[in-house]
Amino acid sequence: VQLQASGGGLVQTGGSLRFSCAASGRPFSSLVMGWFRQAAGEERDSVASINWSGEKIAYADSVKGRFTISRDNAKNTVYLRVNNLKPEDTAVYYCSTVPPGSGRVWGQGTLVTVSS
Repeated sequence: VQLQASGGGLVQTGGSLRFSCAASGRPFSSLVMGWFRQAAGEERDSVASINWSGEKIAYADSVKGRFTISRDNAKNTVYLRVNNLKPEDTAVYYCSTVPPGSGRVWGQGTLVTVSS
């Protein structure tokens, strides 16, 4: 599976963005999808995940109530809506999945910079 993410940018504190991640190469609806982020000098951490049906969703505590993950299986796309952005949300955001029988696959990352 290949993942192509988009939607980053420069925003002010309190602003919003929506990331998209388009998948190809494998039936998308069978995949658990996730968003991760990595700030400069830090480890890559999970932000949100969503199962194939959208019924099971999980968020990191730091983003609960501000971030929303969703998916459109007809479009092979997973989204991350991020609201009320804070400077500490500045990071490169990655979409990711683990296809059955394979290792973790990463999208190319999209940079978000939140100015104070």
